[in-house]
Formats: sequence, C-alpha cells, structure tokens
Amino acid sequence: MPADRGASQNRERLKPPSVALLLAEARSFFEFNASLLLSPLLLQAPRGDGHPVLVLPGLLASDLSTAPMRRYLKQLGYQVFAWELGRNLGGIYRMRARLRDRLAAVHETTGRKVSLVGWSLGGVYARDLALHAPEMVRDIITLGSPFTGDVTATNAKRIYEKLSGEELTEVHLEDLEPLGGEMPVPTTSIYSRTDGIVNWRTSQLTPSPRAENIEVAFASHIGLIVNAAVLWAIADRLAQSEGVFKPFDRSGPFGFAYAPPNR
Repeated sequence: MPADRGASQNRERLKPPSVALLLAEARSFFEFNASLLLSPLLLQAPRGDGHPVLVLPGLLASDLSTAPMRRYLKQLGYQVFAWELGRNLGGIYRMRARLRDRLAAVHETTGRKVSLVGWSLGGVYARDLALHAPEMVRDIITLGSPFTGDVTATNAKRIYEKLSGEELTEVHLEDLEPLGGEMPVPTTSIYSRTDGIVNWRTSQLTPSPRAENIEVAFASHIGLIVNAAVLWAIADRLAQSEGVFKPFDRSGPFGFAYAPPNR
C-alpha cells in the first residue's frame, strides 16, 4: 500500500463542534457591534504598502458577508477586491478555474502579487490557488478554514456535498491532502477553539519560518470576519513587506484575545 494512502486511512477521525457551540454562533452579532464601537482603535492598526487583497467568502456566503472587512482594509489603504462570483455554493474542483481567472484578473489589473484572505471554505480556495498559481500570490490568511486532518469534521459537510455535488469520499480527501501541507507562500491561519461550525483542529497548520497559527479566544465561526481581534491580526499580517514574515506580536491592544503561540 502506498505510504500516502496509508496515511489517509489512518487519518484521525474528529467530531464536528458540539450543538452548544453551534447554537452559540449567534454571538457573532455582538462581535460585529463590538468592532463598530472599536473602529477608532482598529484604524490604528499597522498599514502596509497598499498592495491588492482578494477576499473570499465562506460556504453559502456572498460578497455581502465580507463587506465590513473589505471596507476596513480599504480604509487602511489596500486595493481590496471582492470575489464577484455570487453566492459560494462550494466545489473546490468546480470553482478552481473561475477562481484562478479572478485571481489573474486582479493580478493583471494591479500588476502586483495578491494577498488572499479566505473565510472558512474561502480559505480552502485560497490555499488551493496558492498551490496552483503561486506566481500571482503574495501571502495567504485563512479564517476558520478546514484544510488539514479530518476536514469532514464540520457542521457544514452535508450542505457542502449537496450544493457542490462533490462528495468528501476517501479518494477525494486523499487528493486534497496537499492543501494541509506547506504552502509556497507565507501563510497565517486564524481560528478559535470555540468555533461552532468547523473543528478548530482542522485549521491548525504546521508552524514554520513563514507559516503561523493565531488562535483567537471565544470567537465564533461566523464572527471571524468581523471580530475586532481578528481584524487587527489580519491588518498586522498584511502590513508585512513582500517576502518578509515575522511572528505575530500578541502584545497589541487586543493581546488579551490571543492564545499563546504553539498552544
């Protein structure tokens, strides 16, 4: 038996988040309102060189869901682009060509490499883009994205399979295993152990000199795109010079919200 197939069959089986955590996703409303109140502080975040940023929504979401984040990043001076592909109905294979075309359009329009910020399934798309088109990607930031280990450990598995027509069989999962490996560009994974949709363990990448996990305490899955501590972390990571990757400084104004590294 090939080694990779054996590894696939021995993949640790994880459970989706509990019903209690799923019901607690309603707190995302309070996370959004807290960010509005903290807007003056958030605008003090590090600013980068204004390079292009493409924001990818999660399953069932559209560009409307990422509008607050995109507005915030525009205020920090970035060239921010929506994905412009309607509602995200899933399909890593089905969407691959369209996403690559969208990335190529942004890259050609700006003449610069593009940072990818992907929420949930959007983050899985971002990692797939980086693997297949690294020449156009500057870096990746994923938010609660299930890309490693037992990626079926989510409360959205059945919805994904029904809408996308792509069943998460062993063969499919085996083919997607490279998405959980080392990326050809700098990578940050932001997640929370209180995520009610995605098992947080599937969002943990293997740390390296250009790859890092940032755990945000008590954030919801839906709230990851509006949570103040998450927005600050995204701004900080985007502010790095191209080709430079330094560990995230957890001592900023939202330091209380970040778990220690390598926990």
